[in-house]
Amino acid sequence: MEIKMFYRTQRDVAAAVNQLVDAYWDEKIIEQKLIDSIKDIHKNNQEKLMKNNDFTKVVQQQCGKRRLVIVERILEMN
Repeated sequence: MEIKMFYRTQRDVAAAVNQLVDAYWDEKIIEQKLIDSIKDIHKNNQEKLMKNNDFTKVVQQQCGKRRLVIVERILEMN
């Protein structure tokens, strides 16, 4: 599974997050790959993923609560 480092739009970021979390749920990738990829996406696309310490509206609508709970917990890890 290839994940880009930089995305053009919020929809692209949301699609990548969906793809990653779904692959993890389907046991196609291991937990560490999910964690590393989510952290990389956040680091390089922060303005497209978060706004005012919350997920952007587009990301919220595209990803849904269940996926974003996982992303939020990963981002809270040290």
